[in-house]
Amino acid sequence: MGLIERREREKRQRREQILNAARGLLFRKGIDATSMNQIARDAELSVGTLYLYFRNKESLFAALQEEGLDLLYTKIQEESEQGSTPREKLERMALAYLDFSEEHRKYFDIMNYFLAAPEILFSSRLKSRVDKHAKRILSVIESVLKEGVLKETDEREIRRLAIVFCSTLHGMLQFKKFQNTVLQDEDFRDLYRYSCGCIITSDLFQPPKC
Repeated sequence: MGLIERREREKRQRREQILNAARGLLFRKGIDATSMNQIARDAELSVGTLYLYFRNKESLFAALQEEGLDLLYTKIQEESEQGSTPREKLERMALAYLDFSEEHRKYFDIMNYFLAAPEILFSSRLKSRVDKHAKRILSVIESVLKEGVLKETDEREIRRLAIVFCSTLHGMLQFKKFQNTVLQDEDFRDLYRYSCGCIITSDLFQPPKC
């Protein structure tokens, strides 16, 4: 391995150290009680090194959001490409979101943390940057909806359907916390698929007429 490659690898490793430390502190202490000094200490790096990678605490936590959203986007995009019909694509994307929430629980929890009140931490500039990553996910869903909804459905309606679809899935995943109480007699995965089916069996989700 050459010098340049080794330096790039070291940079990636340091960045991951920083993000892991920030992620741990976020859930132990919350945003307000977490400082760059504490992140540096947990990452076993100097504060100066942190500032070489992130200009402030806000940009660091925004990076965690972006990484999670990009992972989710990749999974949803892959599943969309595997489906043969719009309905199958939506079903596969819905299950990809469920799998993401289980396989990448830390990222899913971080996304929930900031969805609750993003204005607490992010400036309008950072929020706009994070939102661009979220919009990529929405755009994949919109493109599938364009294939499968009634031909006369306009762009605004398609976007609304995409938002409702995402909101329903996310809401169901939040409800998973009641598995041992309200949902103790339910198979959550089956219930989740049922909720997805309730949306995509709507009259709107019909093949476009020629």
